[in-house]
Amino acid sequence: MIGTIVNTLVLLVGTSIGCLVKKGINKRYEDVLFIAIGAAALGLGIGWENVTNTMPKSHYPVLFIVSLALGGVCGTALDISGRFDRLVAKAGKSNLGKGLATEILLCCIGALSIVGPVIAAVKGDHTMLFTNATLDFVTSMVFGASFGWGMLVVAPVLFCWQGSIYLVAKFLSASFFTDPLVTEISIVGGFLIACSGLVLLKIRDVKTLNFLPSLLIPIIFFIIKDVTGLF
Repeated sequence: MIGTIVNTLVLLVGTSIGCLVKKGINKRYEDVLFIAIGAAALGLGIGWENVTNTMPKSHYPVLFIVSLALGGVCGTALDISGRFDRLVAKAGKSNLGKGLATEILLCCIGALSIVGPVIAAVKGDHTMLFTNATLDFVTSMVFGASFGWGMLVVAPVLFCWQGSIYLVAKFLSASFFTDPLVTEISIVGGFLIACSGLVLLKIRDVKTLNFLPSLLIPIIFFIIKDVTGLF
C-alpha cells in the first residue's frame, strides 16, 4: 500500500501548506479561491476522467440516471447531508462541510483513485496512485488555504477508501473492479463532483452527500448481472 500511504501523506502536507499560507490571504482573495475551486470541480466532474470521457465507453447509458435517482432518494431518506452538516457545525465552521464534501469527492471518486489501488494490489505498480498524489497535492493546498485545518480530515478518508479497494483487490477478487464497472462509477462520481462545483459557485444548493449511495448502485447492478447472467 505504498502508493496509498504516499497519497495520504501528500494530502496532509499539501493541506498543511495551504493552511499556513491562509494566514496571509486577504478576505477578497478567499472569495476568488472559492470560485476557482467551484469552477475546477465543475470542470473536472464534467470532463477529464469522468462524465465526458467515460460516458462514450458505457454499455449501460441509463444506469447512471437510475443510480443518481435511487441513490439520491436513499441518501435523502438517511439524511446523510444533514447529519454531516450537524457534525461539522459542532466545530463551529459553517463552510467547512462544503469544503470537505467537495475535496473528498475530488480525491476519492475518480478513475485514478479507484483503479490505482487495484493495479497496485495486482501488479505492484503504484504509478497511478503517485499521479493521483501529485494532483491531490495541488488540490489540497488550495482547499487548505480556503477552508483551514479541518480539511486534514480528507487524508484519513482517502486512506480508508483506497485501502479498502486495495484489500478487496488483494484478497478477494482482482477481477471485481472491471473496466465497465469503473466506467459506470466514474460517470456517477463525475456528476457528484460537478454538483459540488455548483454548490461552491452558489448556483444551486445541492445536497451532494445525499447522492453518495448512487455510487453503490452500479456495484449492486454488476453483482446481480454476474450472478444471474442477465443484462
